[in-house]
Amino acid sequence: MNQALPDNPFLQGAFAPIDQEYALDDLPITGEVPDCLNGSFYRNGPNVQFPPRGDYHLFAGDGMTHAFHIANGKVSYRNQWIKTAKFKLEKELQRSAIDPMNPFNCEEEYMEFVLTDKDGLANTACVWHAGKLLILEEGHRPFEVDPMTLDSIGSYDYEGKLTTAMTAHPKLDPVSGELVFFAYMASGPFEPDVALHKVNKDGVLTESITIKTPYSAMVHDFVVTQNYVLFPIFPLTGSMDRAMQGQPPFAWEPEKGASIGVLPRTGGKPEDIRWVECDPFFVFHFMNGFDDNGKIFVDGCQFDHAPLFPTIDGNATEDTEAVLNRWTIDMNAGTFSTTQIDDNRSEFPITDPRYATLAYRHGYYASPDAPEGPMYNCLGHIDHETGTTKKYSFGDRKITVTSEPIFVPRSSGAAEGDGFLLSVATDLPSNTSALKILDAQNIEAGPVASAQLGHRVPVGFHGNWRPGT
Repeated sequence: MNQALPDNPFLQGAFAPIDQEYALDDLPITGEVPDCLNGSFYRNGPNVQFPPRGDYHLFAGDGMTHAFHIANGKVSYRNQWIKTAKFKLEKELQRSAIDPMNPFNCEEEYMEFVLTDKDGLANTACVWHAGKLLILEEGHRPFEVDPMTLDSIGSYDYEGKLTTAMTAHPKLDPVSGELVFFAYMASGPFEPDVALHKVNKDGVLTESITIKTPYSAMVHDFVVTQNYVLFPIFPLTGSMDRAMQGQPPFAWEPEKGASIGVLPRTGGKPEDIRWVECDPFFVFHFMNGFDDNGKIFVDGCQFDHAPLFPTIDGNATEDTEAVLNRWTIDMNAGTFSTTQIDDNRSEFPITDPRYATLAYRHGYYASPDAPEGPMYNCLGHIDHETGTTKKYSFGDRKITVTSEPIFVPRSSGAAEGDGFLLSVATDLPSNTSALKILDAQNIEAGPVASAQLGHRVPVGFHGNWRPGT
């Protein structure tokens, strides 16, 4: 990138974009990569191609996916920009022409492109399901790439059946193999609704319904249990009127209140949804959810209000940090309660994917160990049965950053929590990153292996694992 970037914290330091695509084999290893690890670990995040148009938001960067392919104790690495329609258009122009966070802030001749684009940014997450690697960004359709080379294939719509966007947080049922996902503002920009979709284990979209919501809201994540689907409607509102007047399209508006929509997972129709009121807090990411005899239990990293977004008058909200809370929703009594279950500040919570939608014991997250510094530098493990938490720090938070962990079981038949955590840790003084592999049952001992890169992987959002053959 030869053009100077604006002075924006999300374009500097650990967040700064890189301008090269690499193909590196046999990375230098410290320690010993477990022989049972065989597959690909993916990371996805924003990486602007050109200086952005308008005020840059972390959610607005062009997508770049990073892949660590692991086999026979060795690790190779690939990264590629996702070649979306926007990426290719701006590459040809050699400049940014579109503001992804505000469709009205684009060069006039590309307004129709903005309103009809199906690719989006592909910058948030990824999922491996039914033999396809899909790169996700919640405002548009998924984008398929080759799982080994990361070469772009294109926007994917399940043979024409998917007519909405796809969340960055689909839920894979380990029992049935079904992939459940949703889209907010499903029927059009800033519309007050969500669409629910189900894809069977063979990759066939089998069901889609649309549900009206109390108001137009950004819904980043949702919850699926064996018997229910939950849509959290927090007052991070979307407004076409605000966008057209140059005000924040998305803003924190707590006077709207908040509620959780609960739908029966099997046979649920739009008219079957029940709305359970709650306080206007905010959750970006959920660890897991499960149900038992009409009671639903949900664990997520809960903020007092939405971070990174302004109020409706454009003023910044106060700083806020998330901590792990457990919701209890009693469908028999129609009640809701939330209880803090961990003292550590935390985000990007995950669990052993074999226990998604089910009662579970072990959860993991990224965490800071000090108030100073740009991001998270620790991984945490919470044992819900004992209530204990263990942590490992990769180094001083002022100069060290770690990504969301991903859990990989030691084997398909291993006990819950018996496996490894994979994460990318970055050392800012050397401007380099490394894949870190930790024993999930003993994270406080530190990495059992590290695969070193000679460059930095920018701070991104989410990752996933694709088992090898």
